[in-house]
Amino acid sequence: MKKILLLLLLGVSFCGFSQDVKYGVRGGYNISNLDFEDTPIMENKHRNSFYIGFFADIGLSKAVSLAPELQFSAEGAKVEVWHLDYIQAPIFFKFRLSEKFRFGLGPQVGLKVHKVDDGARNMAYSGVAGLEYKLSYALFADVRYTYGLVDVFDEDLAISAKNTNIQLGIGYKF
Repeated sequence: MKKILLLLLLGVSFCGFSQDVKYGVRGGYNISNLDFEDTPIMENKHRNSFYIGFFADIGLSKAVSLAPELQFSAEGAKVEVWHLDYIQAPIFFKFRLSEKFRFGLGPQVGLKVHKVDDGARNMAYSGVAGLEYKLSYALFADVRYTYGLVDVFDEDLAISAKNTNIQLGIGYKF
């Protein structure tokens, strides 16, 4: 009897949990730069670029959801040698502030693509915070700020910097 009750309880919880999963796409505009510890050896201007990605939005309650994502993001600085393009996987915890607004916070890991042996680390770890505004039942606009938690460059280089990024975008939930 206990086993049947446990299976029934698990089945009901999985059915209830799986009903509030939404999938979608998001993309937009990046404003990225490198935050150097010391004065950089070259001019350090921000890089304007784009990002695009896919996400799942898993409702944990009426006020909290978990949103894992996979995205391509072109970041770094304007100087071509400091272009850092990543495949990133943020894990966003979103909190409902009102009917239209949600605040998000979470970690992000990125794998550098496109360049090899350029003095930049292949993995990036960041913290992400953002605000989302619901435009319709499926369409939303968001803004995010990402700050690197580790040095962008290899340890053997004489420079140290962390990646910073602002994302302005729009998304669609299916």
